[in-house]
Amino acid sequence: MRHCPERGRSRPRKTDREKRGRSVRAPAKDMKKVELAEILNIAEYEKARQEFRKRIIELKKRRRISVGPSVTFVFENHDTVLSQIQEMMRAERLVHDDAIQHEIDTYNQLLPEQNELAATMFIELPDQSRIREEITKFHGVNTGEAIFLQIGDEKLPGDFAAGQSDDHRISAVQYVRFRFSAQQREAFVSGAQEAKLVIHHPNYQHRTMIEKEIREELSRDFA
Repeated sequence: MRHCPERGRSRPRKTDREKRGRSVRAPAKDMKKVELAEILNIAEYEKARQEFRKRIIELKKRRRISVGPSVTFVFENHDTVLSQIQEMMRAERLVHDDAIQHEIDTYNQLLPEQNELAATMFIELPDQSRIREEITKFHGVNTGEAIFLQIGDEKLPGDFAAGQSDDHRISAVQYVRFRFSAQQREAFVSGAQEAKLVIHHPNYQHRTMIEKEIREELSRDFA
């Protein structure tokens, strides 16, 4: 599998997600997908890249949550995905519309659907000489039992993309989404109840309160 230039993340697998039933009474709007018409060609992107990346870096500061010392979540939206597509085009010198459209279709799968937040999860292990040994300790972490959002007393289990682990290995990059009911969405957006991102795994148990600035940024995903 090829890798994106940013932080060594692997390209998400292209799969057809099944439509799921929802208990939401008043669904939020779909997040805008990236379209071919808004993609800059390589020459145009080079000219705009410095300012564009500066904006994305600032945006991600408000969309990044670290849970303990070794796991970070970056919550994706239209602009974070657009950035990844542009960087992939630049790295692989993609110039043909069909190849670019393939990247768009693939990366658009990272975006949340209605009443969801979606994130890329990174297991970050600094000691490269022990990475194989250390990452095995995270086997089984990519489940809704181990990772969930907690709003008040309610838990929203993480739904992880398939294909990022098997019986013997787990990828350091995972793709996860959290689904909200209308009531849970309102509680999150209003700040009426505390919101936490929790990892409860035999080898890794940490939780992080979602602070006001990040909560307000993520709430825009429901607009």
